[in-house]
Amino acid sequence: MKAVLLISGGMDSLVTTAITAAKGLELAAMHVNYGQRTWKRELDCFRLICNRYGITERLEIDAGYLAAIGGSSLTDTAMPVGNADLQGTSIPTSYVPFRNAGLLSMAVSWAEVIGAERICIGAVEEDSSGYPDCRQAFYDAFNKVIELGTRPETGIRIETPLIAMQKSQIVLKGMELEAPFEYSWSCYKNEGKACGICDSCARRLRAFELTGIRDPIDYEKRPKYI
Repeated sequence: MKAVLLISGGMDSLVTTAITAAKGLELAAMHVNYGQRTWKRELDCFRLICNRYGITERLEIDAGYLAAIGGSSLTDTAMPVGNADLQGTSIPTSYVPFRNAGLLSMAVSWAEVIGAERICIGAVEEDSSGYPDCRQAFYDAFNKVIELGTRPETGIRIETPLIAMQKSQIVLKGMELEAPFEYSWSCYKNEGKACGICDSCARRLRAFELTGIRDPIDYEKRPKYI
């Protein structure tokens, strides 16, 4: 069976890759540049992860329409990336409106062409930033869309192996599978050293702190989040 991996270059997509590779599936990988601030570093990480897992069937897509639409501090430099608020309940400015639907649509199209039956994405619901397109219900609904909108013989289905995990559990799973966390990037602001204070950095650092493992990437600041 062949699986299309959506690899952003972040730690969640890295561990999803490690999990899927451990199942022995044939792997293809897709990465989308959509005008995010750290797109160059994320693309570098995508390529490093693919090299690490021997993935040669790759697709790199530019989806600049998301930046043109705007509405997110990840794509609009006029909107500042806010500092972490780990107890916040509102959707942060880093949310890219309906992004995952667009990414999944492209992945489904490619899966149909190359004969893949699975699409694997590193979405996390319980310990995410509260993005609406990271919920299990969203992926359940999208699987129904795929069923209705593709050839009946394709049998394509989305899998979200991390969806119910906490970030700390994801770190532990990655360590168990010897995932190269040094090849991943989570910072929303910087491409050199990670800022350490944006929401994504904070959640990543807290996860490593909870496991007692030091995050191998470089940070400008390493606040304590527990």
